[in-house]
Amino acid sequence: MKSYLQAYLRTGRDERGDVPGWVMITVMSAGLVAILTAVAGPQLRSMLENALSAVGG
Repeated sequence: MKSYLQAYLRTGRDERGDVPGWVMITVMSAGLVAILTAVAGPQLRSMLENALSAVGG
């Protein structure tokens, strides 16, 4: 176990990680939310207003 840890520490990990990959995932997620909001936004707003008016009496 000790030799595995020493070998792991000797390899010199990259501390930055996969920054471009995370940026791409974030941008794609934001784009997906924007598209869904544009397509389904009016229907979701209508459903919410109907539900609130039914509860509010």
